[in-house]
Amino acid sequence: MNPGLRITMKRIDIHPRLRDLAAVFTGSGKQVYLVGGAVRDLFLGKKAQDWDLATDAKPEEVIAMFRNRKPRCRVIPTGIKHGTVTVFFKGEEIEVTTFRTESDYRDGRHPEKVEFVPGIEEDLSRRDFTMNAIALKLPKGEIVDPFGGERDIRARLIRCVGNPAERFGEDGLRPLRAIRFASQLGFSIDEASLAAIPGALAICSAVAMERIRDEIDKTLMHGKKPSVSFLLMEKTGLLELILPELAGCRGIEQKGYHRFDVLDHSLLALDYAAANGFPHRVRLAALFHDLGKPLTRNMGKDGVWTFYRHEEESSRLTEKILTRLRYPNTIIEETAHLVAEHMFHYDDTWTDAAVRRFIVRAGETYLEDLFRLRMADSFGMTGIAAPAMALTPLLSRVDAVLAAGRAFSLKDLAVKGKDLMEAGIPAGKHMGIILNELLETVLDDPQCNTRETLLDIALKINRRYEG
Repeated sequence: MNPGLRITMKRIDIHPRLRDLAAVFTGSGKQVYLVGGAVRDLFLGKKAQDWDLATDAKPEEVIAMFRNRKPRCRVIPTGIKHGTVTVFFKGEEIEVTTFRTESDYRDGRHPEKVEFVPGIEEDLSRRDFTMNAIALKLPKGEIVDPFGGERDIRARLIRCVGNPAERFGEDGLRPLRAIRFASQLGFSIDEASLAAIPGALAICSAVAMERIRDEIDKTLMHGKKPSVSFLLMEKTGLLELILPELAGCRGIEQKGYHRFDVLDHSLLALDYAAANGFPHRVRLAALFHDLGKPLTRNMGKDGVWTFYRHEEESSRLTEKILTRLRYPNTIIEETAHLVAEHMFHYDDTWTDAAVRRFIVRAGETYLEDLFRLRMADSFGMTGIAAPAMALTPLLSRVDAVLAAGRAFSLKDLAVKGKDLMEAGIPAGKHMGIILNELLETVLDDPQCNTRETLLDIALKINRRYEG
């Protein structure tokens, strides 16, 4: 037994379904423990989710235990090579893994060699951080804490189990997990663990993009200050490795309009989006909306940097990054669109036609998120939240125009391609051009959106092309 092993008589309340499940193991003479993030969350006073169990029972023994139960439970060998099966028990989906050690992490992520071991302390020794290396013995909930995880949770500290360089060398995702937990939990990373991250960058580079994407998403969506993680990524070299386009925003000053350089501005915008519970695509857009500034920066005659049309370059880079990180096409398109349209400038000289064109260009389904992005962008300029009333005049104009039920797309026109063909206009490229000109006409004057008026205009345009 590990001499540092601590088993206390202090107990934590265990969910009744977990106690019922544990009875199946103990009734067969087997040990079973609750492990992983669920235990950490219980110590943090949170509701434990995603129950993971560790046991001295071999996978085939677990399968037999539940197959012989009445009523029979479903067990799936989800990772039987590594000793893991998934048990479906009383409406819960629970991963059960045999006590094991791991070695020979040849791809920087997965162990080539797995050995089953008799005790929980050896199993806990393979885990990443002390806060995740605590077990609760079921069914009563006695604490098993060989590495001081409870102490580190109280100290709000992320510390590797054993040698940090070895832990990070085994799994290149662990540095990202440590950094993600820093903002998600509001913890600090201990000095030795943080200092070991730069030496693990080569291992990190071997991790699948999908797994890196998942960690980025967890950083964006959990916790109210994701900038903490991105600044740690910058400090350790992970930002340059994973998001070099964002890292390149450091030192790009924009005095005259902003207090901060482009990187700090973007991180402040992200924090605002997270703190206000904005959707995923808005948080991504807030992080990436100014990526194009380093490539579009020019010094003006007045000595102030300009970034003309940077939104177009930012949108292109956003699409490139999200594609590289294997995001779904829908997320790529939506985020890139928000970035491309974030530089709208409203004043009271806008006509109703200008408001309608803004709605068409932005897209009605994007308007709310585009306004959210603008609020985040404004916060990032000074670190002070701009009054929501700054957008009120445009919001009021947009609401009024939408309430009027006007045409905002080709499908809203009073005529369709079939109508134009019946009027003698042949299908083809010119018909598409004519329909777009009709939409422009209706955006200028919604009263023109009648079949008779539009057919008359269409015929005049067609004669122009024929002549």
